[in-house]
Amino acid sequence: MKPIKVGLLGFGTVGGGTYQVLTRNQEEISRRAGRRIEVAAVCRRDLAAARAQVGEGVRVVADPMEIIRDPDIDIVVELIGGEGVAREVVMAAIAAGKHVVTANKALLAVHGNEVFSSARDKGVMVAFEAAVAGGIPIIKALRESLAGNRIEWVAGIINGTTNFILSEMRAKGLDFATVLKEAQRLGYAEADPTFDIEGVDAAHKLTILSAIAFGIPVQFAKAHVEGISQLQAVDIKYAEQLGYRIKLLGITRRRNELGGIELRVHPTLVPAQRLIANVEGAMNAVMVQGDAVGTTLYYGKGAGAEPTASSVVADIVDVTRLATADPDHRVPHLAFQPDQMQGTPILPMDGVRTAYYLRLRVADETGVLSRITTILAENDISIDAVLQRESLEGERQTDLIILTHVTVEERMNRAQEFMQSLPSVLAPIARIRKEELA
Repeated sequence: MKPIKVGLLGFGTVGGGTYQVLTRNQEEISRRAGRRIEVAAVCRRDLAAARAQVGEGVRVVADPMEIIRDPDIDIVVELIGGEGVAREVVMAAIAAGKHVVTANKALLAVHGNEVFSSARDKGVMVAFEAAVAGGIPIIKALRESLAGNRIEWVAGIINGTTNFILSEMRAKGLDFATVLKEAQRLGYAEADPTFDIEGVDAAHKLTILSAIAFGIPVQFAKAHVEGISQLQAVDIKYAEQLGYRIKLLGITRRRNELGGIELRVHPTLVPAQRLIANVEGAMNAVMVQGDAVGTTLYYGKGAGAEPTASSVVADIVDVTRLATADPDHRVPHLAFQPDQMQGTPILPMDGVRTAYYLRLRVADETGVLSRITTILAENDISIDAVLQRESLEGERQTDLIILTHVTVEERMNRAQEFMQSLPSVLAPIARIRKEELA
């Protein structure tokens, strides 16, 4: 059987890793795929650098459209990133009748509905395991392995940069700015880390996971996104004292009673005994709760040349196996048959139900705690735990830490507004959501 020809668009870290894995493991991969898979061409602006990396017989071009127009190329692997050029080349590849493998979470989170619709119309596949959590096969798990389950919720550490920063802040007691500089020095954070530290990257990935888990269109614009740039080292310390660790989590949950789905990324207190709370450094982990299987956890490297290439190559193998199959009998892009996708709305944050950590800087005087607990009670918010730091000698203010039970965010917003207005509350209240993930 004639080999499958692959064209790599983008030949940086992941593109180079993909080429290395395909080349090094070619015999093993061919045995799995049922036919030989060959990289026929790569696209990189720096032609000399690309030629230095590839072997003889691999064409090197600067224009991605040369690969898309090549009739011998069967699979286009898009590793350019971003939404602009990447969208153009992916749509052009689909229009040319070529299968697409991509690691581009931003493209799919924002334009996925258009991409998948066009691919269905042309009878080609778009595979994207590497778009979420690097080398962890979470897309395949949700789309295929857990197909017998009604998924209740998904929660994940899906950005390695922020997890590295939070791990270092906890382990070394350092503030955010100091650890960010160290992360940049070590190469964990970009020179402009905004997408990572402000939660946008995680929200792109969560949007894709939510669509697959619940059979809804991708709806990145409706995700609630908070990052870690405002997180204080003191809150990490207090959380630890209370038996929790703070992680940037992406959470999507089915809310049957409200007829909607939660889609949110934010710092979250997680009980220290949970496995996901002990995921350190730049590692990723995703928890999935299914009605039949219960809770499952998927852990591994969420970035890097060969971990991400592992997922890219797995997609290439899947496409190779199914290239001649009837398009109507392939696994749907978003797990559910296209005519069975639902328009279940994404819930506004006011309707989200979760518990909270509150840190109030208050005057050290009689009656303060009573006034605060009264406000919480009047808003139907019950208290789980209270921690009060002892005042130093001569100090007239202290930190009051409160953990609440689960409540509706709208109630907490109202209660926080009343508490903040008290003369005895001396600084803006720090608030972090808390999830038991039980």
